[in-house]
Amino acid sequence: MTKKKNLISKDTLRQIFRDNWEDFKKKYQVYDTPQYDEAVQKMLGCGKKENGYATYRCMHCGKQVVVAFSCKSSFCLSCARSYVDRWVEYISSHLFLGVKYRHVVLTMPEELRIYFYRNKHLLAKLAAVGHKMMESALSEYFKEEVETGSIVVPQTAGRSGEWNPHLHIIMTSGGLTKTKDRRWRELKYIPFEILHKKWQYYLFGMVKEQIGTEEATTHIDKLWRQYPNGLVAYLEKGDVPEGGKGLARYLVKYVVSPPIAVSRLIDYNGREVEYWWRDHKSHKREEARLGVMQFIGRMVQHILPKGFQRIRYYGLHGTCKAKKVRELLTQLSKGLEHAIEGTYKVIAERKYRDRIKEAFGIDPLKCKRCNREMELEEIYHPRYGVIYNGWKELIRDDEPGTRTGYAVRRPFKEVSLQMQFVRA
Repeated sequence: MTKKKNLISKDTLRQIFRDNWEDFKKKYQVYDTPQYDEAVQKMLGCGKKENGYATYRCMHCGKQVVVAFSCKSSFCLSCARSYVDRWVEYISSHLFLGVKYRHVVLTMPEELRIYFYRNKHLLAKLAAVGHKMMESALSEYFKEEVETGSIVVPQTAGRSGEWNPHLHIIMTSGGLTKTKDRRWRELKYIPFEILHKKWQYYLFGMVKEQIGTEEATTHIDKLWRQYPNGLVAYLEKGDVPEGGKGLARYLVKYVVSPPIAVSRLIDYNGREVEYWWRDHKSHKREEARLGVMQFIGRMVQHILPKGFQRIRYYGLHGTCKAKKVRELLTQLSKGLEHAIEGTYKVIAERKYRDRIKEAFGIDPLKCKRCNREMELEEIYHPRYGVIYNGWKELIRDDEPGTRTGYAVRRPFKEVSLQMQFVRA
């Protein structure tokens, strides 16, 4: 007889942490720090009224709706979708008009992963050296120096949620020459015979320089002999979408996807957690049942230091030069027959109201009683108190130039905050 599984919902992850987080911190004190506790507490408080809310009121029938703020954390499975949307909007506005992009993944030997676990700030160095290597490889391929553009994402989780730091790089499929005429050179194919050796050289050199211990030097010397043909660098299968929303969403799924998504949870019985993943090599479904402490450890090890920049821009995409490069590429594309192709689309920011409409087919700010649009009444912030009160916006305006009567000043229609409904 098959044992009945417990029902899994979006709240399951929060329940796992509510039940076990304090015990986990006592057992593994290295995680009892603000870096980890703040991320977990934000997730646990997501959608609670005491952590901030907005109220809307129908000015026709008086019905009120309370909308609690969400935590906006990448660690929260409930906020994952809106977190993805925000990054899609941001990245899509940074892409170049008509430029083709390629998605390259750079991995590292298992022996080196521990150094990035001990010091997660090394992931920033990893991202920088990844771009530097790609630019060097393309310059060697073209037999002249070129400047490329890269959007680099350090990722720390493998398919099963284990610690497996690697890089996802969305790079321009070519680059600008550094000569006075600034020509565009398009990459016809990825020169993997160059990449493997280059990545080995740049990665080993960076680790050896940054760690500087005898242990690290010994590891590096051993790995040089162990990998005579270089390290793994591969191109993601399938076409990378050209520009705009498609490319941005393609990249962002590697940034904000939680180590173990709620859709992959199978069972939680208070002591153990069961989940599944798709194996990268075999493409088969694999399952694991872990003790709850091990599962929590597998999740929280991927929480990065506060303020860590998850998406990094280099070369042509660097903040200081992106505007000039965009103008230059626009001029170059007019004279090219096929070197630069594709389209570019800036994605407008989608607010809470739009996301609810898309997900559930309902307008959350339409009164359910009389179907009229509701007005923003109040905004409450846990730190600053009430920061907006619609009733205080009443002004006297009996006749032009006086303030003797009452009129309602219409508040702004949308609040640029993430929210979710709470039941009264």
